This record gives sequence, structure tokens and C-alpha cells, in this order.
Amino acid sequence: MNTKLKIPYCRIRCDGNELRYIQETLESGWLTTGAKCFEFEKKFSQKIGGKFACAVSSGTAALHLACEAIGIGPGDKIFVPTMTFTSSAEIIRYLGADPIFLDVEYGTCLLTPGILEEAIRKHPGAKAVILVHVGGQAAQLLGEGLTDNNQGIIGICQRNALKLIEDAAHAFPARFRGRMIGSFGDATCFSFYANKTITTGEGGMLVTDERALFERAKVMRLHGISRDIWDRYTSAGSSWEYDVIAPGYKYNMPDVAAAIGLAQLERADLLRQERERCARFYFKNLKEVDSIDLPSVRESMADHAWHLYSIVLNERSRLARNRFVELMAEKGIGTSVHYKPLHRMTYYRERYGLRPEDFPNAERIWRGCVSLPIYPTLGNGELEYICDSIREILA
Repeated sequence: MNTKLKIPYCRIRCDGNELRYIQETLESGWLTTGAKCFEFEKKFSQKIGGKFACAVSSGTAALHLACEAIGIGPGDKIFVPTMTFTSSAEIIRYLGADPIFLDVEYGTCLLTPGILEEAIRKHPGAKAVILVHVGGQAAQLLGEGLTDNNQGIIGICQRNALKLIEDAAHAFPARFRGRMIGSFGDATCFSFYANKTITTGEGGMLVTDERALFERAKVMRLHGISRDIWDRYTSAGSSWEYDVIAPGYKYNMPDVAAAIGLAQLERADLLRQERERCARFYFKNLKEVDSIDLPSVRESMADHAWHLYSIVLNERSRLARNRFVELMAEKGIGTSVHYKPLHRMTYYRERYGLRPEDFPNAERIWRGCVSLPIYPTLGNGELEYICDSIREILA
């Protein structure tokens, strides 16, 4: 294609029942956490196959509540990958605990069983793992055989008494070996931020099979109050009276946001299929560009949520990553970078004395990573223009 297009990095699709459900919410006269929120929780947990779901104001809030509910506190050590957004680590610091940053696998950007086992040997006594399913691809939760080298992350955690919190901000609806992400670890935390695979504008969800964990998160999401406001005003024999049983937070999801989430949830599989279409187009049309490494897919492409499609400019590229991003922008194509690793961030680097040479795979990814547009409304003509532009820039 010769015509210059304007293709943003992200484009939101809200052409389902969003307006209808928002209107219902406005007409109900109840805008904060109420009927729509509880319906969203119920349908989301059913979709995931988890027992309990707690809707909150962000994915960060979900992670914070999960860590608090499993008892993470001052002095605890928590494993977290360096290639992730700061939320995955900052919530550990909220509670006075310390993150232990780990390298990731090149190609997938994921923690692997081998990386985790080596970390346990070096840092015995850690309490939990924050496992990030980067880009929408699940990490190796289950083993492929009976040997230690093939044992999955869940087995390693169980053997070493590590709690497993899954950061699935990118991973809805993703699967591993046929099971939905959200039905494996002690708790799984999802994000519905504006650019996620389904959105509520701002929002998140904590999913767990443990009733005690769920009940603690539900109380702590709204000031530590013993009864939801919806329950206080709508249940039989309702009363204003409530108790504060813990110093909680202000993390509840309002019904207007949940209304959007319900509409998005109805079409989540369709939206995922359209993102997979984009990914397949990239794989087919960029496979011959030897100056970039395409993402590695360990399981079925149909199990991947495809929140991100990140390429890495390798040692054969004549351009540095930042220059490539500039030239793509000149052609009207938005891109992003996922991620600047946390060991390079000033706070974590200085507090924990982190060195780039201790994270060789993350450093290799960081030097060249670029995320390409991938969303349901991205047309094949736009995809062709993006691929043509990449080939031209890197020629």
C-alpha cells in the first residue's frame, strides 16, 4: 500500500450492549457497587471456572488485595519477573515486603519452571510468586513429564510452600492445556484498563477458589466494612448499621464500569479471535524479516489472549529500537514498548542494588522490543501497511 495511513497503537471497540447497560444503570438510580457489579462478578467467575470473583477498581487493586489476603507482610520475600509493569512489584512494597526480581525466557518474556527453581535455591524462604502471563500467553503452569526439569510452576510452588498469585492483566480470555487462566493459582488478578482485552475503562477482578481469601478481599475492597452498601440498603430487614472490622481500602468497582464490563464479556471470545487474526497476519508477513525476532508461542495460538504482539529488533538490525519507533511514527503507525524492565527503574535499582548483567534475557529483550498494534478493528489493509512499513524501514 502506498497511501499513508494513521494507525493508532490502540483502538477500543465498544459497539455491543455497552450503551444499553449503561442506560439501565443510570435509570436504576444506583451508580456505585450494586446489581450490575454483582452480575459482572457472577458471569466472569462462570466464564473462568473459578468459584469466587471480586470486582475492584483496577488490576493493581486486585493484586494488592490478593497479597494482603494471603498474609504477605513486612520482611517477606516475593518472587516477581523483572519484565512487567510496576504494579506487579509495587503492591509488594505496599505491604512492607520485598520483591526478588527474576529474569525471564527470551522469546516469551515469561518465568519458566527452571528460572523459578534456580531462584528458590538462591533465595530459600520466599513466601510467594507473582506470576505474570505476559502479552496474553500463559506461563508453564503444569509439567510435561515426571522429571524435575519438566515440572510445572504449580508443582514447584506446592513443593516449596510458595503461594501463587497470577498477574493475568494481559491474559483474558487465555487458556493453558484447555483450562482458563484464573482457575489455577491461589488467586488470579485481571485488569480491565482502557487498552486491555476487555475493558471497563478502569477496573479489575480478583478470582479465587478459596472462600477465606475471597471474603477477606471483599471486606478490604471497601474500607474494611462488614457489609456491602448494596446489601445494607436492599436486603430484607435492611438496616444502616455496619461495622469496620479491618483498616481496608477504597477499591470497589462502580456499576457504570461493571455495565461496560458485562457488554465486553459477552463478546470476549469474538474479540480474542480478531486479535488472533492480527497475530497470524504478522507471523505470516514478517517471518522473512531476519532483523527481528517474532514472539514465541509455546501452546496453541487459540489459547493465547493476544493482548500484545511484541517483536524484538535483534543484532542484525541496522536500526536501534528508538529510531525504529520514530520512523514508524513518521509513517503514521503507533507502537509501544513492553517493558522497560523493573531492574532498570530508579527506585528498584537503587533500593536493591540491581545490575543489568544479572538479567541477560530481559536486557536482550529490552534493547529491541517493540509492540505492534493488535486489536479487533485493525483491518487487513492496515495490517498490510504496517508490515510493508516494517520491511521498508528495516531494509
